[in-house]
Amino acid sequence: MKRTALLLVSALCVVIGAQGGAAQDKYPAKPVKVLVPYAPGGAVDIVARIVTEQMRQTLGQPFVIENKPGAFGILAIEEMARARPDGYTLMFGNNNANVITPILYRKKFTIDYERDVVPVARMADVPAFVVATSQNFPPKSFAEFLAYAKQNTGKVRYGSVGVGSFPQFDMEILAHRAGLELIHIPNKAGASGMLNDLVSGDTQVGFLNLATAGPMVRAGQLRPLAMVTEKRLPEYPDLPTLSELGYPGIGTLQWLAIFAPSGVSKEVIAALHKADLLARGRQGLARGRDDAVAQDRRRGEDRPAGVGRG
Repeated sequence: MKRTALLLVSALCVVIGAQGGAAQDKYPAKPVKVLVPYAPGGAVDIVARIVTEQMRQTLGQPFVIENKPGAFGILAIEEMARARPDGYTLMFGNNNANVITPILYRKKFTIDYERDVVPVARMADVPAFVVATSQNFPPKSFAEFLAYAKQNTGKVRYGSVGVGSFPQFDMEILAHRAGLELIHIPNKAGASGMLNDLVSGDTQVGFLNLATAGPMVRAGQLRPLAMVTEKRLPEYPDLPTLSELGYPGIGTLQWLAIFAPSGVSKEVIAALHKADLLARGRQGLARGRDDAVAQDRRRGEDRPAGVGRG
């Protein structure tokens, strides 16, 4: 009898253990932290909040955004890379943080980026404007901007999200090809900081994505001069592309993606990838034009120009 009881207890433990293991294998079983390497208000932050809300609806657990700007994205990358590779610490990144930073600032890392970070899913592509401030800056078209900059050599100020960022590279390439001499004013606060500089007139021109700049363009606080797209967008049918204006190949299409620590399981990646596809399908982010982001930004058009400083 005692041996039978022991066998029953052992069998029950095996069953319970198997059930516990199955429960642990279900992902996610608790909230997921998502690091964003920029301050609130920029395209990366906006898209991250939209998409992770949709992923919450699919996977049944909150995805908690934690903004961690600084050091060209290195702070967020390293915190994510050092986390347990269980899928509960992720990062929402882009061209700047996850391509340019690991190349230009490799020696500043205390991790091996290629070894310790893995991409999970590309979430969205966000087109950009060449925009100008409406604060004491006369040019109202791209041609007028070129003429004004040539007449005011070394005086026109352009903004970027930091030294070595693609908005800086894009403007420097444009300036070189157009024969302009401009002053670079970087803002480490990201796209939201760059937006504030343009709206206030601290900077006068810049390459800025539609998600961030769209509301201020519609409010008349920024003037769009050109589109950084292959074709004109239906939302801005009268705005020419840089290619039409004689400057093909200039400008970066910003992509946004989710990253995880190296070693995360294939099952976790598969769950996140499936949730991503469903999220993008609901929000229309897979088409390459970020309509959902534009809609989200329209809700904030009645806010002060300084919104997004975090």
